[in-house]
Amino acid sequence: MDNVIHSKLNSLASRLVESNDSREEDEEDDDVIFAELEAEIENDADATVRDRGLEQLRLEMQRAKEMRENAHGRYMEITNEKEAIRISANEPHCVIHFYHSNFRRCEIMDKHLAKLAPKYYTTRFIRVFVENVPWLVEKLAIKVLPCLMCFIDGVSKDRLIGFEELGNNDAFETAVLELRLASSGVLQKARNAYESGVTYNVSSSSNTTKLRRGGQTDQDDDVFDL
Repeated sequence: MDNVIHSKLNSLASRLVESNDSREEDEEDDDVIFAELEAEIENDADATVRDRGLEQLRLEMQRAKEMRENAHGRYMEITNEKEAIRISANEPHCVIHFYHSNFRRCEIMDKHLAKLAPKYYTTRFIRVFVENVPWLVEKLAIKVLPCLMCFIDGVSKDRLIGFEELGNNDAFETAVLELRLASSGVLQKARNAYESGVTYNVSSSSNTTKLRRGGQTDQDDDVFDL
């Protein structure tokens, strides 16, 4: 019985994420999706599915809308340093890509993160141009790009510097990055309205790793000075 409800809620989440990828925010479209799923549940022969399903559907729809309003499911740039700090402090799970527009590997990282953002709806994915966030760069001792910082409940838990841990190859698969980020605990497979339905066939780990400052880098990663 629960599987039936969860299946319908997952269907809702998948369609919300798909619509989020294909258009600008449109509350009317969200309402149409909700109405269609609501009708499916109301027409179910099982009374328990109808009662419980409608209640959960309304709750999950509200949560999904709130997360969409906070740009979940999208990979976007934040240009204001205070806003970047606010996001990292307030989001339960957050990945920040510190980049420079002159560095080729930062562009490669962008493409992979853009694929992961709609899959992990509960994790906020943002990018910041290092010249726009000098305080963060100094505070986090960021010296080599690309650099990904992983925050959980406002605390920096891990960092990924360059491509060394991704096979030191520009042609690495998105699944390799996904598995590496999952090991820090910043990627959480969510339920119901947060599930996108996309899979890369890798499993995540609940173990977190300590924040690393520095480490070996390969010659293709870029050292920068503000």
